[in-house]
Amino acid sequence: MMQAQTDTSASLASDSFRAKLLDCLGGAWPEPCDLQPRLLREEQKEGYRLQWVDYAVEPEDRVPAIVLVPDGVSTTSPAAAIAIWHQHAGQWHLGKSEPAGLDGNPMHHTGVALAKLGYVVLCPDALCFEERQDPEGKLKGGNYERFEFLRQVVAGRCMAWKNILDMRRAIDYLVSRGDVVTERLGCYGHSMGSTHTWLVGPWEPRLKCLVGNCCLPTYKAIHRTKLLHCFPNFVPGIHQYGDTPDIAALIAPRALHLNLGETDGGSPIEEARAGCERIAEAYARENAADKFTYFIEPDTGHVLSEAMWQRTREAFAKHLPT
Repeated sequence: MMQAQTDTSASLASDSFRAKLLDCLGGAWPEPCDLQPRLLREEQKEGYRLQWVDYAVEPEDRVPAIVLVPDGVSTTSPAAAIAIWHQHAGQWHLGKSEPAGLDGNPMHHTGVALAKLGYVVLCPDALCFEERQDPEGKLKGGNYERFEFLRQVVAGRCMAWKNILDMRRAIDYLVSRGDVVTERLGCYGHSMGSTHTWLVGPWEPRLKCLVGNCCLPTYKAIHRTKLLHCFPNFVPGIHQYGDTPDIAALIAPRALHLNLGETDGGSPIEEARAGCERIAEAYARENAADKFTYFIEPDTGHVLSEAMWQRTREAFAKHLPT
């Protein structure tokens, strides 16, 4: 009886935190508009083809994206799919093109690697990056990002609310494709993309396996170290109710894996380690202890190391078979 009461109390606390989180983000999600997806062009690569597409996330906002489709995958032979949320790195000129293998650091050409493993991969631009920079060209780089963050704030929302909305629409787009097995969807992100992963997870139950690499900054650590981080990490008012690991814990019982570097200054390891332990406790309460894993690599900073990538592949192979 005591265990049942404990489980009920934990469930109620989780529901209460979820409701408070939605309020702090900016309130209920709008009814989705028509995606109006467009295929703009295609290019064959070795083992996969690239498709440049776009789709509507809001009536006046279309998201450009690149889809990687493995050879042999089609509407008659669909495959599991993974959305990749790209990093920040102060490189506003880069977005979808880096994970799609067309630009940036080869370390982060992860969309190509996943396509070669048999996954359909979607790489969209986040707001303020690559093709989603200031359409008038008036504000450059971080100035436009700061403008968009503040624009959301005065509307009673935050950048995380907008990012989550866009990511949910990305999953809508994947579901709309005939070459995707809609019951086998996942996502991956490095750095800001990792933040995006644990931000969208609680609101997107269609994601069955989520992997975040090198980003679990807690507010406790941010305040202790006076850490300036990218805007999606800052949800107004939420710290009175919980911290970032509590957001990630709402993904339970679906599969979640996190990689962290021990010396990564963007995720101070003392608080990040404690945060992972808190997430693990939430998964245990959901009788899903085997669905949450994390890896802290010693003497490693803000990178996607071979060991981190190996664990990423293993998580997808286990929970999201092709």
